[in-house]
Amino acid sequence: MRIVLVSDIHSNAVALDAVLAAAPQYDQLWCIGDTIGYGPQPNLCLARMSTLATHALTGNHDLACLGLVSLAQFNPVARTANQWNNEQLEPEMREWLQARPARQDLPDVTLAHASPRDPIWEYILDVETADANLDHFTAPLCIVGHSHVPLIFAHHAEGNEEFRHVESGQSVQLKPTTRYIFNPGSVGQPRDNDPRAAYAVWDTESNTLRLNRVPYDISATQKMIRDAKLPAVLADRLAVGR
Repeated sequence: MRIVLVSDIHSNAVALDAVLAAAPQYDQLWCIGDTIGYGPQPNLCLARMSTLATHALTGNHDLACLGLVSLAQFNPVARTANQWNNEQLEPEMREWLQARPARQDLPDVTLAHASPRDPIWEYILDVETADANLDHFTAPLCIVGHSHVPLIFAHHAEGNEEFRHVESGQSVQLKPTTRYIFNPGSVGQPRDNDPRAAYAVWDTESNTLRLNRVPYDISATQKMIRDAKLPAVLADRLAVGR
């Protein structure tokens, strides 16, 4: 089975549509959360995921846009954007998003927006945090989002560990005696100095994860952000992948 993994779309439908156009033929699509927030097209992104995603999680920005976590926990730019996203939500999209979990345990894989230990807030950005999360899931693979950075953590049966950034076009061969935490990066707001939309493909037959990057019309999303009078930094950062 071929599974497309997307995360942190953040209301950037231009980037999402570029990913969907570039993705190979797939059997399922999984969304690891934060479909909205920051960007200018929340309803369109939610409509895409409600139609296409076999499994979809909620993230901290999704919950903030729904009014289910306090906006006080966000910086002023994110707070403004989340409030604006909240005001745009169509009732059926709001209802669909409210029903999403932040973590989902499937056969042989755990999905968690942030981390299995704290599915809403914790960033996995170093080997120590990744290692501490191993006790919080039992599957050989955990797929996370939240940091907007494509990363792989591997805990091998011999006890040695590796933690690294995954570059575009790289494939990771999953070994049966190793446990992994994998982040496919961000579709709508990458933060690894590469502005291209990120997504991954998990081929369960070959047991490989492949990270892909896709260019998209950044200027189109920037224009919509500015037209909506959202904070200018949200448009500017897209061009530099930060």
